[in-house]
Amino acid sequence: MQKPPTRRQVTAAATTLFTTNLFTGNVKGANDKVAVGFIGLGAMGSGNLNYAMRVPGFQPAALCDVYEPHLERAVAAAKTGGYTIEGKRDFRELLADKSLDAICISTPDHWHAYMTIEACKAGKDVYVEKPASVYVEEGQKMVQAARKYKRIVQAGTMQRSGGFFLKAKEIVQSGVLGEVTFVHTFQSGMTDKKGFVPKPDDTGKQPTDLNWDMWLGPAPKAEFDPVKWGVKVTSFPTFRYFWDYAGGAMTDWGVHLIDPLHQCFDEIMPTSIVALGEKFYVTDTRDTPDTMLATFQYPKFLSSYESRTANPLPAFGLNQGAGTLIHGSEASLLVNRSGCWLIPNNPKSEKVKAETWDRQSHPDMAPTNVPHWENWLACIRSREAPRSEIETCVRSSTTCILANLSMRFKTRIDWDEKNWTVKQKEVVPHLKPKYRAPWKLEV
Repeated sequence: MQKPPTRRQVTAAATTLFTTNLFTGNVKGANDKVAVGFIGLGAMGSGNLNYAMRVPGFQPAALCDVYEPHLERAVAAAKTGGYTIEGKRDFRELLADKSLDAICISTPDHWHAYMTIEACKAGKDVYVEKPASVYVEEGQKMVQAARKYKRIVQAGTMQRSGGFFLKAKEIVQSGVLGEVTFVHTFQSGMTDKKGFVPKPDDTGKQPTDLNWDMWLGPAPKAEFDPVKWGVKVTSFPTFRYFWDYAGGAMTDWGVHLIDPLHQCFDEIMPTSIVALGEKFYVTDTRDTPDTMLATFQYPKFLSSYESRTANPLPAFGLNQGAGTLIHGSEASLLVNRSGCWLIPNNPKSEKVKAETWDRQSHPDMAPTNVPHWENWLACIRSREAPRSEIETCVRSSTTCILANLSMRFKTRIDWDEKNWTVKQKEVVPHLKPKYRAPWKLEV
């Protein structure tokens, strides 16, 4: 049976900037509370505040958002949890606060890299939401900052702490699947044809309690657009469907579907990517496609990513609308947030038996977020690499960013692992961000 290649085998020639060894830093004792400041308190940020309050070793100590209602909601939630905290409107106040040990960043994607790097420079450990970045170079610099300033940086790819995903890694690395030559990642759903539009009571004017210029930050200057902001459009903000701020479904859902593959196969990167996508169905103003198909060539197998948002039929008749499906010569394995399924190629095989781990049979394996925060806390104290150490998320995010570039520039992308770049010269300039003054990305 084929054993999955180790990361060392695949990336022996990689730049020394990308190594998962962390330097020893200041160690928090088991009884010391870790004071955390929260930047960005929308849908994800509110969730992260709640998870932190469920882990006794954390002390929520600062809250920051550019939108007053979000800040007020978080202050009230913290008070309900037993923490009286004054809200801040400028994240730089949190970075300058020497009483804070760590920072949680749950802003729109285009802020992730800058805030992570600045937090590392300020001596804070970091929890940053996925995707790691919008541009390839941003991710590389995030890793450099974590190494240079000896910070524990956990990414929000929280599935890595979930029991179903840890079980999938165990199964794949046992070799029971046989030789793996193909992986399929998929999502399906049914979106409204009119897509994202402001609610009827939305005037389209910038709210007086929103600092829009700070929300934009390093992104290009733009007039306020309620759909780009997205807070009042859906329950989950729609900024992620505009190239200036994010990478569409590919870096939103795609990271969560491709990251388990990387976790199972020791963080390898694809060598080539080809992707196509289009707005076939929705009629709104989003930049990103409603339908997309990407193919990734890894050293020993192919993988695909399928995004269907105008048809909800689950893939492969497995009654699952999203997942990571790994195909081997002996068996296949499906994993998602609902469970992990081992499916023998031959139902009568004596070699591989069908097994199921799901929410009904193993409810203890389902949680992801709180165990992920517990893992970060343990690593802040031990200074060991956390499960979603920033390099792992950078690799998964970069894979998705490259797929978007292949689609947008209608070209095959060949990845140069050693130099952390692509071989297509016309694409290279688009790996680098162009920040709006006065923001500068400096490690």
